[in-house]
Amino acid sequence: MWIDLRSDTVTKPTVEMRKAIAEAEVGDDVHHEDPTILRLEEKTAAILGKEAAVFMPSGTMTNQVGLRTHTQPGDEVILEAQAHIYYYEGGGPAALSGASCRLISGDHGVFTADQLVKSIRKPDVHHPITRLVCLENTHNRGGGRIYPLEEIRKIGAVCREHDLALHLDGARLWNASIALGKPEAELVSDFDSVSVCFSKGLGAPVGSALAGSQAFIQRARHFRKMFGGGMRQAGIIAAGALYALENHREQLAEDHANARLLAEGLSQVEGVEVNLDSVQTNIIVFQTPGTSAVALSEALEKQGVGMLDFGPEALRAVANMMVSREQIQQVPEKMSKALENLS
Repeated sequence: MWIDLRSDTVTKPTVEMRKAIAEAEVGDDVHHEDPTILRLEEKTAAILGKEAAVFMPSGTMTNQVGLRTHTQPGDEVILEAQAHIYYYEGGGPAALSGASCRLISGDHGVFTADQLVKSIRKPDVHHPITRLVCLENTHNRGGGRIYPLEEIRKIGAVCREHDLALHLDGARLWNASIALGKPEAELVSDFDSVSVCFSKGLGAPVGSALAGSQAFIQRARHFRKMFGGGMRQAGIIAAGALYALENHREQLAEDHANARLLAEGLSQVEGVEVNLDSVQTNIIVFQTPGTSAVALSEALEKQGVGMLDFGPEALRAVANMMVSREQIQQVPEKMSKALENLS
């Protein structure tokens, strides 16, 4: 049986989710008439403690619409150097918002308030205007690292002091909430806007949402339409997201436990180096010193295991709802065999 640890985006809808999708009430979303989308947006906003939310097809779109809503062409956005918005969204800040990115090198995706203060531009006709700060929680390229809440509070204070907007790429915010045992609204209270994803660990086939104030979301709807994200009877896909939001958040704890079990098992495999302290949620990034990650991922595939190369000698594995604990327990032995076949 294929053990797919490439990402938590590989999840497929459950039987119950498919039933909810099939029975979804629908209407014209551009006219704000799709009842399922309206329920999803209302529930998402309530969970996040924000006034309103808007549904979109992807997290890239919610992030990029968020940036465009906050900024004007020529503005500058401050991001961590490995941020998804900068690294994986096709140059969107420049192409869609005309914004430049100022990067801060953080620790596994986390930069500090002190680093932020040093990166804010002083008013000068030669410089772009610093307008927006973006954080990511949990941080994908940081190996699922949770942004420390105390540091978020400090960064929020800096943003308020300097009149900067603060946006969260919270694609895996649900994971941070479960891991910390704190409600999502508490984790995002400092943010002016929040992007969340339903199609990763929660298992929906499609969808993300952007949340913020009523005025912000009304403006964001304009840019959603401009970017081609105005959907019609999209309650069919929103139903999957709504089912996931209502039924799958708690099961993320099982993914976290499986990731820890996998990390501990891999740490016992000769030729693999795992920093167990870095495994906080469902993502494991580990080193394969002396072994090509590409070659090892191909060898693992022959053993029935999917992982992604994450550097010349590094792999990423992501626990998800499609992989059972029993399958997780098989992976270290399969890793050993894959390494033996390469030696």
